[in-house]
Amino acid sequence: MRAVDPSLPPSGPGCLECDATGGWWFHLRRCAACGHVGCCDSSPSQHATAHWRATGHPLVRSYEPGEDWWWDYAAQDYGTGPALAPPLAHPTDQPAPGPAGRVPADWPSRLHR
Repeated sequence: MRAVDPSLPPSGPGCLECDATGGWWFHLRRCAACGHVGCCDSSPSQHATAHWRATGHPLVRSYEPGEDWWWDYAAQDYGTGPALAPPLAHPTDQPAPGPAGRVPADWPSRLHR
């Protein structure tokens, strides 16, 4: 298994599974092996971690504008990686939490802490 493929673009501007089901997210993470974009562990559905468990792809990069940190699920610590194919973050006009129109008014009470 290849832990990083810097040539692959992200799967889209939002969490792949949340977009498919009408869900919402707090922040986004991008898989460095396949480009899958999933929601963070604070999000209700925690799709980025579920993707790691299902695929074994250990490295993700933040998919938030202005952030460039990596997380290594296998080591349970911050990691590093090469430059990835653009875009490096979701569109700046997309709110966090997002996407616009799907975030419930009581969203802070629904976050995992």
